[in-house]
Amino acid sequence: MEKYTPKLDVLETQKAIRFLRHKFEEKLCDALNLTRASAPLFVKTGSGLNDDLNGVERPVRFDILETGEIVEVVHSLAKWKRMALKKYNFPVHSGLYTDMNAIRRDEKCDQIHSLYVDQWDWEKVITKEDRTVDYLKETVKSIYSAVYETAEEISKLYPQIDNYLPKEINFITTTELLDKYPDLTSKQREDAIAKEMGAVFLIGIGGKLKNGEKHDGRAPDYDDWTLNGDILLYNRVIDRSFEISSMGIRVDKDALLSQLKAEDKEERLNLPFHKALINDELPLSIGGGIGQSRLCMLILQKAHIGEVHSSVWPKSEIDFCKEIGAELL
Repeated sequence: MEKYTPKLDVLETQKAIRFLRHKFEEKLCDALNLTRASAPLFVKTGSGLNDDLNGVERPVRFDILETGEIVEVVHSLAKWKRMALKKYNFPVHSGLYTDMNAIRRDEKCDQIHSLYVDQWDWEKVITKEDRTVDYLKETVKSIYSAVYETAEEISKLYPQIDNYLPKEINFITTTELLDKYPDLTSKQREDAIAKEMGAVFLIGIGGKLKNGEKHDGRAPDYDDWTLNGDILLYNRVIDRSFEISSMGIRVDKDALLSQLKAEDKEERLNLPFHKALINDELPLSIGGGIGQSRLCMLILQKAHIGEVHSSVWPKSEIDFCKEIGAELL
């Protein structure tokens, strides 16, 4: 990447981050009918509440002095949120959002990946009739409108930052994307479609495609792989696809059983969360996470995620930032 000039200095960036987060939260809550809730930083090991992401990431674990119990820092809150919807008695078509902070110890750090993760985690109660691609698309459109409107407000407050996002988001399935770019890897396909469309929701992540490969990994016990996806935006500064959200309609009993069987993870049916789901004790829901620092990096047109949050970086990444002119916090 060539050297770049930040549109805002460090102090201006901090002020802009505060404004951006506040505005986006307001718009997201209005769009999806959400109420803020407090959420755990860690959960008990063995509870089944933590997410295993692609199935290989190791959680950060520690023991509690007083009880001797082992707990682990959350990777995300997909399962906890569904339990909370029941506990707080949220009505249909309403839900919660929370500030989720996580440590991804196995992450390979680069311009858009950090050991530290911060996101708005949200979850909403739905009906059986809502478990459709059309309902998924309408929800995605609502979220994208909040992103676009926030970018518009930032461009008015800081004229040096233009809003280059398209007004509407497009949709494509992982199967259609493979047919369109059969000779590219999954990440190359994402780069190509994001650059072509500017904003796209990629539907259907987790199951195997006709080439025998998965587009990307997804845990088998929260998203329904036929009713989920990623919001991908073209990031002009780094010239690549930029995922700001992984989301979807959550598994019902049938999808859970099918996906656990496909992944040979049926032993999870003995865990408390999974038992509750099988016994129809949890509401049907849709939910996801929206990267806070990712959104700030994109809209404020930064070249490195370390310009919008503080973390620990390998020397190679520190040297890279010096080379391109990005100041790490």
